[in-house]
Amino acid sequence: MSVQSLTTTKFCQGISDISDSYMGFIIDQWGVLHDGEKPYEGVVDCLKELKNRHKYIIILSNSGKRADVNKERLKKIGIGPSLYDAIVTSGELTWQGIKNQDEGYFEGIGTKCYLISRGGDRSIVAESGIEVVDDIQKADFLLISGADSPGQTVEDYHPILKEAARRRLKAICANPDSLGVMGADSIMGPGTLARRYQDFGGVVYYIGKPHQPIFAHCIKMLQEKEIYPGQTIVVGDTMAHDMLGGHLAHIDTCLVRGGIHAPAFKSISTPAEVNKALNILIAQYHGVRPKYMVHRLSWGKALPDRKHKKRAVSK
Repeated sequence: MSVQSLTTTKFCQGISDISDSYMGFIIDQWGVLHDGEKPYEGVVDCLKELKNRHKYIIILSNSGKRADVNKERLKKIGIGPSLYDAIVTSGELTWQGIKNQDEGYFEGIGTKCYLISRGGDRSIVAESGIEVVDDIQKADFLLISGADSPGQTVEDYHPILKEAARRRLKAICANPDSLGVMGADSIMGPGTLARRYQDFGGVVYYIGKPHQPIFAHCIKMLQEKEIYPGQTIVVGDTMAHDMLGGHLAHIDTCLVRGGIHAPAFKSISTPAEVNKALNILIAQYHGVRPKYMVHRLSWGKALPDRKHKKRAVSK
């Protein structure tokens, strides 16, 4: 069903309500699986149930870090590799692009970059053949993969952004998110810096959701498993990236209301109030309506006691 043809969104108790309808699950990371510090309640059990039902799970993230870095971070907070099948990040696609420089935005972009990242992290260019320069005057392009928020504001980055724009450097944004989730707080994302660079007249190429190359990459992976867009759902917490990206890729979507848009649903409880808040969000984001909505990524009903069943069989 086309997202545009929907007139209502189905409010679900949990992912169990929709799991039988799909074989492929493209699931956002921050704000859906975890808050940057720990998994949300119910996430691990939900992923286990999906894997028990042989669903193919791709974690799709606008993280400016490479896939292996995200894999290790997930493992450290309790989401191990047995709970999903693949990780696709905008950072990974950016790394491949700047390394190969053989197509699209990356073709001939240059070998010297000025890097804006979180905490001075340079993993996105490691072993890519790209040299990071500290002098913007020596850079071939600008690479934005992170932001030191909340320690720095967007205004703190103005001098370097203005100078890069003056030199007409192309910018690659390896994480289009304007906001991120860190614990209970929202923090400035790299996408905010990229859009400010555009305000200064700079040209920015965005790698990640909602832009279609990253969704096309996921679709190709799923088709190799004989899973097609009509059998796939995007689960995420942002209208601007997850819901819009899924809509543009003609894939059904499920909004997790407890993530980045949680303030829009704060202090409301009745179905009518929830529907009103959702409609306000939809109006703000080009009329794109998610097919489903859940409070969080949880299974949503009593789970079977698998250990008990195993003991019973062994007797």
